[in-house]
Amino acid sequence: MLCYLNSCSKGRSSWFLLALIVIVLELIALYFQHVMLLRPCVLCIYERCALFGILGAALIGMLAPSSTLIRFLAIIVWLYSSIEGLLLTWKHTVIQLYPSPANTCDVLVNFPTWLPLDKWLPEVFVANGDCSEKQWSFLSLEMPQWLLIIFAISLAIVTLVIIAQFVKPKRRFFYNNPL
Repeated sequence: MLCYLNSCSKGRSSWFLLALIVIVLELIALYFQHVMLLRPCVLCIYERCALFGILGAALIGMLAPSSTLIRFLAIIVWLYSSIEGLLLTWKHTVIQLYPSPANTCDVLVNFPTWLPLDKWLPEVFVANGDCSEKQWSFLSLEMPQWLLIIFAISLAIVTLVIIAQFVKPKRRFFYNNPL
């Protein structure tokens, strides 16, 4: 399996698949926000940014997957985004499962001044919800719990891809073996 992951990471199709998965997840989030009228909170927006980080990693990986430098850069961005997403969704899950006045999130999204995403794309990055409010559930899991699962799966896959980078692909020799 590690040899397979090694060879997949050196091809554009696997990076394209990762990008496609993230785009679908982002479209689902926008559907929840603009069609179902669920209000994203600050942590929802940060989790969305972590998903965009994975999308950025996929786009970097698609540039030149055979280049070791580019591939490792993409893997590092993917790893960082998965860890950040996991930490954010864990915090969000704890806020929802154990609400208390001491355990809250920020009121406004805090982007750097050089990257005001909430000003550039308010339809995607403005938060107007409450982190402790439970707005949606599926199979008895709330949205942050589903995102926790998604980021955990992403972290597991990127960890396997990292390990696979140090596995040499097997070479198969075909020859006629007279019996």
